[in-house]
Amino acid sequence: MGDTDYISLTDLSRYVNEENPANVIIHWMSSKNTFNYIGLWEQLNNENFNFTEFSEIKNNELVKSSFTLSPRKWISRTNAIGMISKGGKYSIGTFAHPDIAFEFASWLSPEFKLYLIKEFERLKKDELYKEKIEWHVNRILSKVNYLVHTNAVKNYIVPNLTDKQKRFAYANEADVLNVALFGMTAKEWRDENPSLACKGNIRDYTDLLHLVILSNLESINTEFIASNIPQSERLIKLNEIARKQMNILVNNKGIKDLELLEEK
Repeated sequence: MGDTDYISLTDLSRYVNEENPANVIIHWMSSKNTFNYIGLWEQLNNENFNFTEFSEIKNNELVKSSFTLSPRKWISRTNAIGMISKGGKYSIGTFAHPDIAFEFASWLSPEFKLYLIKEFERLKKDELYKEKIEWHVNRILSKVNYLVHTNAVKNYIVPNLTDKQKRFAYANEADVLNVALFGMTAKEWRDENPSLACKGNIRDYTDLLHLVILSNLESINTEFIASNIPQSERLIKLNEIARKQMNILVNNKGIKDLELLEEK
């Protein structure tokens, strides 16, 4: 169905009965639990499922002790799509959607059923953990951004621009942000750190605090550009903003929590 790869029930059955795997499948399909399961699957996934025929089998045939159901009979009478019965030179046997094949494998092997349950529990735990971490990180970032706009300015850590830097025109807007925050262009950093330059750039080696501020500066610079503020003026304004934000956040608990999460 669609791009889903169907699984061979015939191959699975050979682990139980190598000589006649078809009988294993028929035995499984002839139980009331299996019949109800594959019927429910079809109702949920098959808009052309023949529910009238399904009800006929359920009410008049399934109740008999002699009842048997084969894949071909099931498919032909109900127009089922969850199972495929093939006969040919290179592809012979019964194939089923993973939802049905896993149910069959669970019936064949209690060990496989237990494995599925354990794997499901593990995946749910991973999913809940990721959601918890994402929620926690987003909550911390919200607090961090709030502090940027509300806290008083303390001692400056981001370097002040020199007169030469204030006058210099940087063709690359990324370097405008680099100078505003780090006090140097990407090239100046590479020249000072040749052993590190071969593995990354100035932003790859900075800390989380600088990256948070850099993200804020990128948004602010976008607004400055849209307002047609000259690059030299933007550079001065961005440097002032970077120094203010740095001193607001340098000892902030939210940043420390983010750094701990990053380490983990």
